[in-house]
Amino acid sequence: MKSGVAFSIDRALGRAVDHRVCVHHRRRLRRLGWEYVLDASGSGWAGGHPPARGGNELEVLIDGANALPAMAKALAAAESHIHLTGWYFSPELDLTRDGRPTVLRNLLAELSVNVDVRVLAWAGAPLPLFHPSRREVRAMRDRLCHGSRIRCALDAREQPLHCHHEKTIVIDDRVAFVGGIDLTLESGDRFDTHDHPARAQLGWHDAATRIQGPAVIDVAEHFRLRWREVTGETLPATEAPAPEGEVGLQVVRTIPNAVYDSVPRGEFRILESYLRALRSARQFVYLENQFLWSPEVIRILCDKLRRPPRDDFRIVAVLPADPNDGADDSRGQVASLVEADEDAGRFLATTLYARNGALADPVYVHAKIGIVDDAWLTVGSANLNDHSLFNDTEMNIVTHDPAVARQTRLRLWAEHLELPLERVNGEVAAVVDNRWKLIANEQLERRRAGSPLTHRLVELPGISRHSKRLLGPLQGLFVDG
Repeated sequence: MKSGVAFSIDRALGRAVDHRVCVHHRRRLRRLGWEYVLDASGSGWAGGHPPARGGNELEVLIDGANALPAMAKALAAAESHIHLTGWYFSPELDLTRDGRPTVLRNLLAELSVNVDVRVLAWAGAPLPLFHPSRREVRAMRDRLCHGSRIRCALDAREQPLHCHHEKTIVIDDRVAFVGGIDLTLESGDRFDTHDHPARAQLGWHDAATRIQGPAVIDVAEHFRLRWREVTGETLPATEAPAPEGEVGLQVVRTIPNAVYDSVPRGEFRILESYLRALRSARQFVYLENQFLWSPEVIRILCDKLRRPPRDDFRIVAVLPADPNDGADDSRGQVASLVEADEDAGRFLATTLYARNGALADPVYVHAKIGIVDDAWLTVGSANLNDHSLFNDTEMNIVTHDPAVARQTRLRLWAEHLELPLERVNGEVAAVVDNRWKLIANEQLERRRAGSPLTHRLVELPGISRHSKRLLGPLQGLFVDG
């Protein structure tokens, strides 16, 4: 951490920027009739439509080697229609890596002979200096659809400097995938395993969900809404599927205002869901996210650290590292949390590396997962930044099922700590203090000493500048994918 006058100025500037951003967001949501979400509390579901729906089957798919083949299998079983949304698609993406390749474009083309295949992609950045540009996306669409019956629409109805970021698949209105995994090779290969072997390239940690049951209808209707707004074509409605399991689920969205005619005031229920859950936290908060920039989220987390609900309260975050120096790239927000913790040991920020002897490659944390007290779980496309919570189209699923939340947490912790499930299955504070902190700190010291890593989990030192937040509104456009 910095010290002296420079640090004081930096911190004051960051706080001032955060305050102005929060004031702007509150004024905007008040004008739109959504101000209440900023003050939402209690551990309940987000208000409004769609509601929480019981009777679902939910599978959390961790990492691309688990998720992409599951998507390929479900797509191949389609009988009526396939509806996909995404930030960007790579027609040449191989969804499986053993045996005969299952290439995205080929699979969809084959299916389109007998199945209605529709793909809805962001139209790309209007300024050709940035990727994917409008021209690049049009070229992608041509490669995807050429010689097939695939229909691909490009959604250019975005706010300036923002995008369509959600990633969903709906198959026959009976199966849906919602998560953070783009079907693309842009910026990195999403097909990575739980072991995250060093690949001499950027590793990739991500997650998606597979759902069956009544909640699928809400994913399906969202696609129909966007397709109608972009193409003018109204797709036939359908009834909610019959119950398939015992999990209660809620589909929550971000839709910016003044983008779609049928949702003129927008929708900000991902923000509401996160703020409710974080304010209700009593034991722990566990976050995996590409970005931890939202001042509204940081305020709540800092307050929890300054006034912990109990002595063994813990916050653990898994974030990407800056590839240049391995430090955090949170624009000062990790530093704010470290400061709020005041050396109490309640907060830990970490990142991941794939190692091979003396070599180590960053593992890019692209997952968007939140778990609170093993009582609330969200997985989706939304980052904890202003883009995802206010300005890009996003979709998450939320469950309050304790068994699902706890099992997902244990699987993630076993992966990151490289330990069997039984060794991470203990009191949260004890596991954090005796496993997470010891491993992550030791690996940070090894990096600083130039020694080979012995584990993939590395502590983030929390040294990014508060003043970096000034770059957020502009830079976020180009890295939010």
